[in-house]
Amino acid sequence: MRIFRRLVEKWNNTARDNRVLTSVAVGALAVVLIFTAILSPAIVGASAATRRLPIYCVQRDNKAVSLTFDAAWGNEDTEQLIEILGTYDVKATFFVVGEWVDKYPESVKALHDAGHEVMNHSDDHAHFSSLTNEQIIDNINKCNDKIEAVTGVRPTLFRPPYGEYDDHVIAAVDSMGIHTIQWDVDSLDWKDLSASEIYSRVTSKVAPGSIVLFHNAALHTPEALADIIEYLISEGYSIVPVSELILKGEYTIDHTGRQIPVQ
Repeated sequence: MRIFRRLVEKWNNTARDNRVLTSVAVGALAVVLIFTAILSPAIVGASAATRRLPIYCVQRDNKAVSLTFDAAWGNEDTEQLIEILGTYDVKATFFVVGEWVDKYPESVKALHDAGHEVMNHSDDHAHFSSLTNEQIIDNINKCNDKIEAVTGVRPTLFRPPYGEYDDHVIAAVDSMGIHTIQWDVDSLDWKDLSASEIYSRVTSKVAPGSIVLFHNAALHTPEALADIIEYLISEGYSIVPVSELILKGEYTIDHTGRQIPVQ
C-alpha cells in the first residue's frame, strides 16, 4: 500500500508540474503573439499612415523654393527685409502672430503692399498641443480676422508656434481648409548666428521644394539675406511664396513631411 500511495503521489506531482509548465508555456506564447502582432510591418505601417503631418517641403520638378519669416515679437528689421526682398523682386511669406498685428499694423500693411504673403502664426504664440480643437480653431480665426482687417486677404496657411504639433492640431487646422506649414531648412538665425553661418546653413541644405525658416527680428538675418538670394538665383532657383510652392489637387505627405503629388 505504501508503494501504491507513493506512486499516486508521484503521479499527482507530475500532473501538477505539467499543468504549471503548460500554463507558463501558454503565457509565453501569448506574449510572443502579442509582440509579433504589435511589431508586424502591416500594423506599424498602418499606425504610421494615420499620423498627421504638416508640409515641411514639396516635391518639385523645377528648382523652386520659398523663403519664410516668422514675426512674433520684435519689429526691428521688417522694413529692411522688405527693401532687400524688393531689390531682387522676391516675394516671401511672413507668418505673423495676431498680437504682433495688434502692435504693428503698419508693418503688416507694408508687407502686403510689397506683394508678400501675410499668413497665420497663431493669435498669441500658444502651445497648440495643449489646446482643444475648439480653442485651436478660435485662436487661428482670431489671428485671421486681424490679418484680414489690415490686408483684405484671409490667410490660408498656418505655422504652429514653436513648430509644435500633434495629430489633433493638424486635424483641427485641416478642418478649417488651411494648410499647416513647417520648414526643412532652418537658418537658426534666432540663435544670433553670424551672417556667414546663416548663409552656410541655408545654402548647404536648400534643395528644390525647400521651405526656409527665418525670423523678422533676428540679429544678422538682413546681413545674410542678400547673399542667400544671390546664391539661389545663381543656382537657377526661383523664389516663390509658399502658396505658390505647395501642390494643388491630390497629394500625399510622406514620413519626412514632403508633399508629393498623387500620380
